[in-house]
Amino acid sequence: MNSDIVTTSFGRRRLSIGRLASQFASRNIDPARSIDKWKLFRATCEARPLLGISDRSLAVLNALLSFYPKAELSEENGLVVFPSNQQLSLRAHGMAEQTLRRHLSALVDAGLILRKDSPNGKRYARKDRTGSISDAYGFSLAPLIARADDIQRIADQVVEERLQLQRLREKISLCRRDITKFCEIALADGIEGDWDAYQKQYYVITSTLDRKSKATYLAIVLDDLRNLRDKMANQLEKHIEKQKISGNAYQNERLIQNSESESIFETSDVDKQESRLTKAQADTNTALEKTNVAKDQPINTTRIRSEGFDLQTILKACPEIILYGPNSEVRSWSDLKQAANVVRAMLSISHSAYEAAEKTMGTQHTDAIIACILERADAIQSAGGYLRSLTEKAQTKQFSIKPMLMALLKARTLSTPPVSHAFC
Repeated sequence: MNSDIVTTSFGRRRLSIGRLASQFASRNIDPARSIDKWKLFRATCEARPLLGISDRSLAVLNALLSFYPKAELSEENGLVVFPSNQQLSLRAHGMAEQTLRRHLSALVDAGLILRKDSPNGKRYARKDRTGSISDAYGFSLAPLIARADDIQRIADQVVEERLQLQRLREKISLCRRDITKFCEIALADGIEGDWDAYQKQYYVITSTLDRKSKATYLAIVLDDLRNLRDKMANQLEKHIEKQKISGNAYQNERLIQNSESESIFETSDVDKQESRLTKAQADTNTALEKTNVAKDQPINTTRIRSEGFDLQTILKACPEIILYGPNSEVRSWSDLKQAANVVRAMLSISHSAYEAAEKTMGTQHTDAIIACILERADAIQSAGGYLRSLTEKAQTKQFSIKPMLMALLKARTLSTPPVSHAFC
C-alpha cells in the first residue's frame, strides 16, 4: 500500500537527511516478511536506553501498534496507521495533545516510524471499489520491520549489559561481606596482622561506589576488593596452619569429658597403686625435692600431692617424657619442664596455649599434661587444641589431671594397653 513511496512533510515540518535515509531504508522491505508486532515492541522496550527514546514515547508507539489490525506486521497487509490525535491520546492513557505531538516527533527522529502526510496534512485512507484500502496517510510502521534485526541486537546488548552489571554488583557484595567478616574474626581473636590498614584500604575502595556506577568502574573495584580479600584470607590461613586447629572438635571434646568419668572406676585402683609405692621411692622423692630447694627452685608439692601423685608417679605413667629430658633423664621438676618444652615444640603446641594452661593449672600440672599427651599422641589430632580445651575445662573446675594420669599408670602397672575410652 504505497509504503515504498518517499514523501515529504506537510506544512513547515523540515525533512532532514536522517528522516530521508529512514524512508529509503524502509523501501527495501521483503514483502514476504512478517514480524509479531508485540514481540518487536518488547524488544524495542529493552533497547530503549540505546535508542534514545523515553518511556512516554514507547507508550505512544504502543498506542500506534494497537491501531494496526493484524497481529503481525507485514508489507502485504499494509504498514500505515491513521488514528486521529484524539483517539491516539485515549489509547496513550489520556496524554495531552501537545505532549503527544512531541513524542511522535521523537519516534520519527529515532527512526522507528515515518510520517506519510496527505496533501492537506490529515490522516485518512481511501478505498477502492472492492472495499480494500488503496491509499493511506498517517504513520508508517515500515521502519520497525526494516530495523527489526538491529533492534533485536541492541535489545540483546542491553540485556547482557544489565546482567553483567548485576553480576558485578553481586560479586562486590560478596567480597565486601567476606572482608567485613574477616576483620571481625581477626580482631575478636587477636590475630596478628595489619588489620587496621586493611580496613582503611577497604573504606577507600568502596567510598566512591553508588547506584549509578558503570560496569567498567565496577570491574576495577571488584579487582581491588578481590586482591584485598585474598591478602586477608592468606593471613588467616597462615594463622590457622600455625595453630593447627583440629578439624574434629567433637573427638577432642570426648577426650576431655571421658577423662573425668574414668575417675569413678579408677579410685580404688589409685589407692592401691599409691599404697604400692615403697619407702625407698618416697625417700628418693624427698631427696629430689631437697635438691630442688637447694637450687632455688621452689616446688608447689602441696598442690601436686593433693591431686594424688608426685614426680615419680608422672614418670611411671608417662615414661616417654624421660627421653626428652637433659641427657635423657628426668630427675627433678626442672628437668620435667625442660623435657615438656622440647615436647611442646615437637607437638606444635603454641607458646600462648602453654602460658594459658600454666596460668590456670600451674607449671607442674601443665608439664604433666604434656607428658600424658605425648603418651597418647597418636590418638590426639591437635595437641595444642587439646591443651586449650583442657585449660577451658579447668577454668570451670570441670577437669582434673588425676583420672588421666591414673588411667595411664594403671595400664602400665597391669602391662596391658590403656583403656581406649579414657582418651577417646
